Amino acid sequence: MIYFDNSATTKIDPAVLATYDAISNNFFGNPSSLHAVGTKANDMLQSARKQIADLLDAQTDEIYFTSGGTEGDNWIIKGTAIEKREFGNHLITTAIEHPAVINTMKQLEKLGFRVTYLPVDKNGFIDPQMLANAITDKTILVSTMVVNNEIGAIQPIHEVAKVLADYPTIHYHVDAVQAVGKGLRDLIRDPRVDFATFSGHKFHAPRGTGFIYAKRGRKIAPLLTGGGQENDWRSGTENTPAIGAMAKALRLLLTNESANVANQQAVRTRIENHISQYPDVTIFSPLTNQFAPHILCFALPGVRGETIVHAFEEHGIYISTTSACSSKKGTESSTLRAMQVPSHIATSAVRVSLDEHNTLAEADEFNRVFDQLYEQFAKLRTNVTVAHHA
Repeated sequence: MIYFDNSATTKIDPAVLATYDAISNNFFGNPSSLHAVGTKANDMLQSARKQIADLLDAQTDEIYFTSGGTEGDNWIIKGTAIEKREFGNHLITTAIEHPAVINTMKQLEKLGFRVTYLPVDKNGFIDPQMLANAITDKTILVSTMVVNNEIGAIQPIHEVAKVLADYPTIHYHVDAVQAVGKGLRDLIRDPRVDFATFSGHKFHAPRGTGFIYAKRGRKIAPLLTGGGQENDWRSGTENTPAIGAMAKALRLLLTNESANVANQQAVRTRIENHISQYPDVTIFSPLTNQFAPHILCFALPGVRGETIVHAFEEHGIYISTTSACSSKKGTESSTLRAMQVPSHIATSAVRVSLDEHNTLAEADEFNRVFDQLYEQFAKLRTNVTVAHHA
C-alpha cells in the first residue's frame, strides 16, 4: 500500500501508540482528583503541556488541550466573538479556509456578527492590502490559515502581521493544522499571532487530540463550561493518555524537521516533474517556496476526481479529492472555486499529500501507475468531448 492522503489523516506512530498504552495503564487517575493517583496523572498532563510549549517556543500557560482542529477553530473564533462582542462585531477571514472556520463564521453571521471573506488570486493567495482595506473600528478578529489544505498555498502571514501591527486589540488567529512540522515555524510563531490551532491526527498522534496556542494576555471565552479544567478555559476531564501521546508525536515530528521536509519535497518534486510533462494535466501546486512541501494538487480535465481516486486505489495507491471533509459529498474544491477555476476543471482535481515516511520509490510507482491510467483516461476524455459536442 502507498498512502498519499496524509493531509486527511496520518497513521498513528507505533512509538506514540506505545506511549498511549503505557500512560493508560500507569496514569489512569483523574488529573483533578486530590489523591496521589490523581496527582500522578496531573503531573503527566503538565509534563506533556510543557513539552509541547517547549517544542513551539511558547510558555506552558499558552497551551490548551482540545479534541482537534475543528474544536480549536470553533473555540478561538466563537470565543473571541463572545469575549469581545462589546467592542465590535466584525470578523475577517478568507474565502479558502477549512469548513471549521468558514462554517463557524457563517454561524456567527446568523447571530448578528458581520464577516468579511477575503478573496484570493488565481494562485490561491490573499492580498494583505485588501485585508488592510477591510479593517474597521468594529473588527475584533482576523483568521487566516497558514497552509491551504487543498492546494498547499502558504499564506503571507508575515505581511498580514505587519498590517495588524497597527491594530493591537484585534485578535489574530492562524489555523496551523497543515503547517506544523513543515518547516514553517517562523510563520506559525510570528510575534503578532495571538492564537494558533493544531490537530494531533495530522502528525501521527491519536485522533481526537489537539491543542491551541493562546498568547499570554489574550483572552477568549470558553465554549465548554463545567469543572474548570484547563485554567477554567476548557472544561472536561482531560484525556491524559492521548495528550501524552500527542506530545510524544509532536516531539518525533519536529526531530530532524529539516531532513523530513526535504524528503517530502523530493518525493513531491519527483511526481510533479513527471506528471507535468502531460499537456492535459493542470497543476495547482507549483514547485515554489510559496507552496508547502507535502501537498500536490492537480487535475485531469474530463475525468472526475473521484474516478481518479478510485483508479489509483485499484493499484493500492491512496490519494484523495481536494479535501477529505468534502470528498464524499462529490462537491468541487472550495479553494479552486475561490480561485475562479472553471467547474469542469475543479471537479477533476485530486490531492496527493505526503508525510516524512513516503519515499522516492513510492513516487516512482505512482508515476508508473499514472502513465498507465493516463492512457485509460484518454479514451474517457475523448468520449466526454464527443458527447459534449454531439
